Amino acid sequence: MSEILYNNIELPEVWPPKYDAGVLMKAMPVPYLDNPPKVIDITVGRQLFVDDFLIECHNLYRVFHKPRKYEGNPVLFPETPMEKYEKLPCAVPKDGGVWYDKDEKIFKMWYEAGWLHKMAYATSKDGIHWDRPNLDVVPGTNEILAERSVNSERFLRPDSTTVFIDYDADPSEKYKLFMRNPGGNRPGISAVSADGIHFEKFRLSNEEQGDRSTAFYNPFRKKWVYSIRSGYSGHRDRRYAEHSDFLEGANWKDTKVNWLCVDKEDKPHAYIGVAPELYNVNAIAYESIMLGMFQIYYGPDNKVGFMTGAPKITELQPCFSRDGFHFSRTDRSPFIQAEMKQGAWDRGYVQSVGGGVIIKGDELWIYYVGFAGDESRGGTGNPNDCQYDTMYANGATGIAILRRDGFASLGVENDGFIRTRKLTFKGKKSHFFVNADLEEGGCITVEIKDENGKSLCKSAPWCGNSTRAELDFGDFDLASLENKVIKLEFYIGKGKIYSFWFSESENGESGGFDGAGEVK
Repeated sequence: MSEILYNNIELPEVWPPKYDAGVLMKAMPVPYLDNPPKVIDITVGRQLFVDDFLIECHNLYRVFHKPRKYEGNPVLFPETPMEKYEKLPCAVPKDGGVWYDKDEKIFKMWYEAGWLHKMAYATSKDGIHWDRPNLDVVPGTNEILAERSVNSERFLRPDSTTVFIDYDADPSEKYKLFMRNPGGNRPGISAVSADGIHFEKFRLSNEEQGDRSTAFYNPFRKKWVYSIRSGYSGHRDRRYAEHSDFLEGANWKDTKVNWLCVDKEDKPHAYIGVAPELYNVNAIAYESIMLGMFQIYYGPDNKVGFMTGAPKITELQPCFSRDGFHFSRTDRSPFIQAEMKQGAWDRGYVQSVGGGVIIKGDELWIYYVGFAGDESRGGTGNPNDCQYDTMYANGATGIAILRRDGFASLGVENDGFIRTRKLTFKGKKSHFFVNADLEEGGCITVEIKDENGKSLCKSAPWCGNSTRAELDFGDFDLASLENKVIKLEFYIGKGKIYSFWFSESENGESGGFDGAGEVK
């Protein structure tokens, strides 16, 4: 029997789907956009206009927006002896993660201290100024994983490391760790922890994998997903495996399938000319979607970086999924760019961070990694061992800031409209909100119709700029629409809209997912 998702998407009976490499190299199919549900359930979360899933027709234009880099970047950089290891200074989460822990109400970071050296832990009250606590794992340091061996595998040195906070787990397993060792193909390493500092129940995967393999959680389906570096496309790419149990999920040898890769729409960088590759993928549940971050590699070859000491160029592109497997990437321009100039802390090797986004008021804080390299020592070390390659020197961590829900908007210069597909929701949701930015002289009005097109109510016009504006429907009881089939028509003048949602609260809680945490 097919699985029906929270939004009424019906998964195929064969899941996860199996695609030939040639299909994915042309373009990943997105079945729910080609054949959306007859009625879309919008109970969960803010409804973002990142694609046409919700839309029957409109005459607006979609714009994908870029975050601004925080002026005080980097917020974490190499300072301690552990972070300055072997003359390759580094203080970067990579996939290790930055979260706002909702239980303890502090920011937490798991990061690589020294290039491929140690995993460390830091905390912050504001997400900008970070403290390195003195821990008992290795006294006198903030190291969390003392090196050891299991089954003859020397491990707990980070090449790629994911830490996820699992609020639904038994408290003894609140923190999930997935990592692998540097060099060649290595098995994945899974473990759990009650405090994010002392990990236990270590388990090796039943198959080796390439570097930068990661893991994330899809709470819509309650599945752990393993993003496994592969090479089925002839370049860096990703295979997919899923499991309901985090530790058991490491046995993916016979269940993984081809998943994500660059396709014919991904073009070489104009100043480098190397064929792009998919370097890494992270994802997180945000509101009503899975928000992914593609790390695209543009070159040059590692040998060039070794000789010059300048970092290779990778940049980030967001991608969006409503079933957790098929991701759409309508905009292929860089979302967070490499500065590509000498002296910049994020000159190159820009990477996403596990956890993805933190909600802070009207903003999304998106942590990311950048490297400056070290041209003064280019060509030194061992060209066959990336542990001594100076293009990986001087890694640090920064923040990019985006409007809440602000990945994409639908806008119009004068007057426009959006008509949704058939929608439904559960719960006594008596409030309706939009995230919109109307220019002077512009406003937005929403009319709610039944499935046959009969008008049920119409809001008063609203003007302004707000990430959480409630529309006034007068005496009409929106909660009476529970389980009914409706359509929405938005009339917009001079402005743009990012999202909408029904809420049970006058404060506008959406019932959606908050990425790596919402600061409250």
